[in-house]
Amino acid sequence: MTYPTTIDENAPVVADHTIRIAAPLERVWQLHTGIGFWPGWQPAITEARLDGPVAPGTTFHWVTAGLSIDSTIYAVDAPHRILWGGPAHGITGVHEWTFTEDGDGVVLRTRESWAGAPVDTDRDNLAAALDDSLSAWLDALKKEAEQGPNHSSSPI
Repeated sequence: MTYPTTIDENAPVVADHTIRIAAPLERVWQLHTGIGFWPGWQPAITEARLDGPVAPGTTFHWVTAGLSIDSTIYAVDAPHRILWGGPAHGITGVHEWTFTEDGDGVVLRTRESWAGAPVDTDRDNLAAALDDSLSAWLDALKKEAEQGPNHSSSPI
């Protein structure tokens, strides 16, 4: 099977967010790819299950904002990049995360593209929803990573 190698730059909705996290790269990567632990530190995610290793072709299932989503991992370059996506509720999403060491921390960039009939009919509202969702995700990851490895919801 052929998977996307990046987001769809020509999609009707493309979001791009960056944050600096004052935590070691390995910790940020483990939190982010510890998919089964997402509900412990992300308020919007109520369920998450990974069906195999963090590797291309592996599927994971998650529920966010009441929506059930099945995503497939398309590419992994641990601990620097992960790309996943798939169709959900009429929207085809592709989501890329890159992790760059920056002194005593990590610069995390996330880019996501959305295309499909729902996006075509309500582009502005869905773009705002995606931006809000990604900002909340980054803020939650930053908070969890910076609390240190002894925090109760941490997988590491």
